[in-house]
Amino acid sequence: MAMSKDELFTTLKNILVSEFDLDEDKVKPEANIVLDLDLDSIDAVEMIVKMKPYLNGKIEPEAFKSVRTLADVVEILSPLTK
Repeated sequence: MAMSKDELFTTLKNILVSEFDLDEDKVKPEANIVLDLDLDSIDAVEMIVKMKPYLNGKIEPEAFKSVRTLADVVEILSPLTK
């Protein structure tokens, strides 16, 4: 069964807090990846790599060109969850 968007966000949040040492209070759906979380493009790629075990399908790099917030990430990854 596919993960809900809430479950997907929680998984993403846990990865960001544990792997990227981000403050849990800053990791919110509306958080801007660059401005609020201070993640660069390398960090963003690493974040997606860490999400791969939870996904079933290929991630299209083109889809991420419009991503600005964590909610955007959840929207793009949601159809790909296991």
